[in-house]
Amino acid sequence: MLLRRMLIMLGAVLVVVLALAAYKGFSIYQQVQMFSAPQPAISVDAATAEERPWQGRLPAIGTLKAFQGVDLTAEVEGTVGQVLFQSGEKVREGQPLLQLDSQVEQAILATAVAVRGLARVEYERGKNLAVKQAISKSEFDRLNAELLKAEASVAQLQASLDKKRVLAPFAGTIGIRQVDTGDYLSPGNPIATLQDLSTLFVDFFLPEQAVPKLAVGQRVRLNVAAYPGEVFEGEIAAINPKVEDTTRNVQVRAMLANPESKLLPGMFANLEVLLPGEQNLIVVPETAITYTLYGNSVYVIGEKKAEDGQVVKDDKGQAELVVERRFVETGERREGQVVISKGLQAGEQVVSAGQLKLDNGAHVSIANANVEAKPSVE
Repeated sequence: MLLRRMLIMLGAVLVVVLALAAYKGFSIYQQVQMFSAPQPAISVDAATAEERPWQGRLPAIGTLKAFQGVDLTAEVEGTVGQVLFQSGEKVREGQPLLQLDSQVEQAILATAVAVRGLARVEYERGKNLAVKQAISKSEFDRLNAELLKAEASVAQLQASLDKKRVLAPFAGTIGIRQVDTGDYLSPGNPIATLQDLSTLFVDFFLPEQAVPKLAVGQRVRLNVAAYPGEVFEGEIAAINPKVEDTTRNVQVRAMLANPESKLLPGMFANLEVLLPGEQNLIVVPETAITYTLYGNSVYVIGEKKAEDGQVVKDDKGQAELVVERRFVETGERREGQVVISKGLQAGEQVVSAGQLKLDNGAHVSIANANVEAKPSVE
């Protein structure tokens, strides 16, 4: 009886063990089938490497400066009698802008004019007497000197009086005035700024390696933060004949027209110097490049081929696409495009988005339908 019970228990344990082993084996079989089944294609965006004309450019940053600009000041001291301009007004060359009180100077000038008149009368009288030899030659020379002295005194006082009036040295736009009627000005006190905005300069620096590529008259394109998306054009007007000792950069000045006075001196500008001539270069979207410490690479899309060299097709009869990671040499980047100088040919298709999901040989499908499939030729 006891033996039969033990056999029954052993049989039950054996059945349970066999059941667990069968279940485990079935799970392992499912997992093997799952991993051995073909993986679904990874959806990516693609772009075609194109050969297009590419004009070289030298990027730089610069600062805008007025063609003519000055901070107006008074040369002599005095009290402001009249302010003859409005803030922000456009003024012409020679236009009076400020008049200092000049009553004392005018009175002194009137005295000097009277003295000059008397000296001229005495000179004319002495001249007539000298012809008749009624006075000595030395006396006539004294009268002549007195007249010259009186005329010089009048000219000096007139020049001092003229400095009591500030005139516009050139045509331009005057800024916000810094003085009011009744203010006392010392020499050098600011009155307002005057800027000629019809033409502007932009000063910028380039590395010394760029000097052979630069020439007066080369075109320059720039943009400023105040007008995003708008491009202004000018040309190089001067190149500094020395390289800065500290930075090893050379200063360049470009000139551009500003007919609508949109641009203002002091603005920060991003600019590009357009180099002469164009080359046909291969370009791809910048998003297609994977940047690493080991080098830059792209994923090139191609057709999967079997061992016999035949193209592998899916159940729909379409060629299966796989990617190949290829290291490339990149060049200038601009407007979302990058130049490929080595490692890629025109017409080859590269992954432009979705690279993080890929590895070499991964099965892919192209998501952006507007890109024509142009797989690489092995």
